Amino acid sequence: MTQVTKKTEVLEDPPIARFLFNGTTMAWVWLIARLYLGYMWIDAALHKVNDPSWVQTGLALKGFWLRAVAIPKPPARPPISFPWYREFLQYMLDIQAYTWFGKLVAYGELLIGIALVLGVLTGFAAFFGAFMNFNFMLAGTASTNPVLFLIAILLILAWKTAGYVGVDRYLLPLLGTPWQPGRIFGPRAAPEVTS
Repeated sequence: MTQVTKKTEVLEDPPIARFLFNGTTMAWVWLIARLYLGYMWIDAALHKVNDPSWVQTGLALKGFWLRAVAIPKPPARPPISFPWYREFLQYMLDIQAYTWFGKLVAYGELLIGIALVLGVLTGFAAFFGAFMNFNFMLAGTASTNPVLFLIAILLILAWKTAGYVGVDRYLLPLLGTPWQPGRIFGPRAAPEVTS
């Protein structure tokens, strides 16, 4: 009986992608991007954390949502282009979610900023930052959000090396990934039995 082996083909990344996202050579460039993005999140968060209308009453967020869901008279266009997102924000207004969501936004921004500056789980921090930027853009706010979103996407792509000059250099080998457990979650060697 002959056994047929199926050959699996692995597609290689282009050299520029390997240079940018896999090697530690670019770690210093990612550090600059990480520090900039982290600073921007911390700066935005500190304005909110120190403002009772964000962290106590949520009225600042309520005002933002009210402006976002408003539909002006034609020919002016509403801030939100997608009706489903307007309905979502209207629902959040109706259930008065701004009372607790304001805290979530303020402290979430602060945690994202701190994680990026320290290089702690950089890929996750960048993902949640990009998610917040995306939601701000869906709500009709451009400001710095498109640029911050782009930097966050690049940091997500560079997750293996973006935190190399930071805590991730030590943390990622310990934790590993779901497809490759690190030293903490990896298989433990069986204790040697001596007689």
